[in-house]
Amino acid sequence: MLDRRVEKLSSILEVAKAMIAERDLDALLRIIVDEAAAVVDADRCTLFLVDRDRGVIWSKVAQGMHGGEGIRVPIGTGVAGSVAATGEAINLPDAYADPRFHREVDQATGYRTRAMLCVPMRNTRGEVVGVLQALNKQDGPFTDEDVELLLVLGGQAAGAIENALLHDEIHRLFEGFVKASVVAIESRDPSTAGHSERVAHLTLGLADAVEQGARGPWAGVRFSGDQRMEIRYAALLHDFGKVGVRENVLVKAEKLHPEEQRTLEQRMAYARKSLEAASLERRLDLLVRGAPREALAREEQALAVRLAALDDAWEFILRCNKPTVLPAGGFDRLAEIARITFPGVAGKPEPLLTPHEVRVLSIPKGSLSPEERAEIESHVAHTFRFLSQIPWTRNLRGVPHIAGAHHEKLDGSGYPRGLRPEEIGVESRMMAIADIYDALTASDRPYKKAVPHELALRILGDEVKDGKLDPHLYELFVEAEVAARVRPSRRDG
Repeated sequence: MLDRRVEKLSSILEVAKAMIAERDLDALLRIIVDEAAAVVDADRCTLFLVDRDRGVIWSKVAQGMHGGEGIRVPIGTGVAGSVAATGEAINLPDAYADPRFHREVDQATGYRTRAMLCVPMRNTRGEVVGVLQALNKQDGPFTDEDVELLLVLGGQAAGAIENALLHDEIHRLFEGFVKASVVAIESRDPSTAGHSERVAHLTLGLADAVEQGARGPWAGVRFSGDQRMEIRYAALLHDFGKVGVRENVLVKAEKLHPEEQRTLEQRMAYARKSLEAASLERRLDLLVRGAPREALAREEQALAVRLAALDDAWEFILRCNKPTVLPAGGFDRLAEIARITFPGVAGKPEPLLTPHEVRVLSIPKGSLSPEERAEIESHVAHTFRFLSQIPWTRNLRGVPHIAGAHHEKLDGSGYPRGLRPEEIGVESRMMAIADIYDALTASDRPYKKAVPHELALRILGDEVKDGKLDPHLYELFVEAEVAARVRPSRRDG
């Protein structure tokens, strides 16, 4: 008998260790009811949680019951409700002989309750947070020893539940912070709304492909639940540093800023009027001198040629002002246009284009000047610095490093630190592919059109050939059709 008691107490000790380690509330509650049934040799057990705000207890986990939201009982009614109200255990050799017992559950389920044992579950502050209910001991009514054992288990379980609920609250706190941060990012640059969420989906989709892959250097790699959460948070927050970038740079749609383009438009209009005014003066002079009509016609033709050249130059400037996804050239003509002059305010010749405008309009790829691109690239350093200030839990402490390396390249040409291949983790390598793919295919960027899926893969492939992206992860991304399988919402449908 003593050996049996020691065995049960040892079992409770072992399950207490397991409960402390389990942070998932549903899994924890299943452990508790299974162990409770085993400790007191019950046919089945139910665990009720106390909801004092609503004045009820409800069966979060009940053996032998499936589906639905379980049983809800007002505190103070029924056997379990009475235990929740008084904090005292109730041991009934014959449940049907006690008026507090509700037979309706048996009638609804077809189960026949005979013996019943209900004990309170108290947290570290002595509050009743739940009730453990055991039904039908296998060899007769429940004993005083069963009451004692179930109380011990219930006390351990209450502490574990409190820890699990605290962990859940912390998780929800992090989720709320991350969502608020994403809103802050997207409020600075509404055109990229959804990008962070899509990168998270794509990165985790590639993580799935890595786990399913059976070859290459990443074969056998597995990501735990905590690691997946770490990857997700890093992906959602990878662009948070953009809050430190000037908005006119962040949302720059064309090579010239809007105010620069307006200045250039006004200059072109002034140049046109200046040419027309100068031509009128020459024609007036010809008329005063009695020049033949042929001379006037030649002057009119010359003006038409000058204006046509001006219009053609303006059309070329507008084309140059549009950004491109792939590197483009053919900007030599800008230097020729810059040499075209027109009469300025004081009659002094003025160039159509300034050296700054020629330099900006000659940007071969995208819409950013070298200085602006450096400012945009600084967002990664801002992201790392900001995320490093957060007291992440031990399981999430890699978030700043993963997010801070998503623009690093295997050939050392990435930013902000120019890391070597061995310094770039698989998580950041996966995110780099996801980030570039979504940036290429998203249809909501004002500075570019969406790139078709196949072209986006070719561009990624070129990055692989240049030694910038991980070839094995790229191969998995393509072969597993990650972009097709993981299809988060897009504005382009």
